[in-house]
Amino acid sequence: MSAPFNDPKSFPSSGSPVLFYDGVCNLCNRSVRWVIRRDRLKVFRFASLQSSSAARMLPPGLAGSGVPATVILLDGTEVLTKSDVWLRTVRRLGAPWSWLAVLGVFPRALRNGVYDFIAARRYRWFGKLDQCPLPDPKLRDRFLD
Repeated sequence: MSAPFNDPKSFPSSGSPVLFYDGVCNLCNRSVRWVIRRDRLKVFRFASLQSSSAARMLPPGLAGSGVPATVILLDGTEVLTKSDVWLRTVRRLGAPWSWLAVLGVFPRALRNGVYDFIAARRYRWFGKLDQCPLPDPKLRDRFLD
């Protein structure tokens, strides 16, 4: 899903895409670390869906304690969710990761069905934290709060 969001005053000053994730989800935290390790150009910034940045920057209903079972990518004025987030993310990481974007040939309903299946079981399969972990001090500038 991609939808325009036109509240530029809430965007980070760098104009970097922001990947919002469930901060208490072990799978989500591992995914963020995976992106950080492969983001050689430091394109992405990060924030948990439970953060004040998410509440300020995302459209109503997409942040807070009742977080949806999804990741959200704010890229310019576009808000992407579910499998579209990962397709855009790997494209922006460059080769060889951008080659994974070929998975976009599958219909969105199928991609999101697989995404939803995993998301519904993520706490059971990968565990859940009591609170969002603090980022490594060397990476602190990549996180909004």
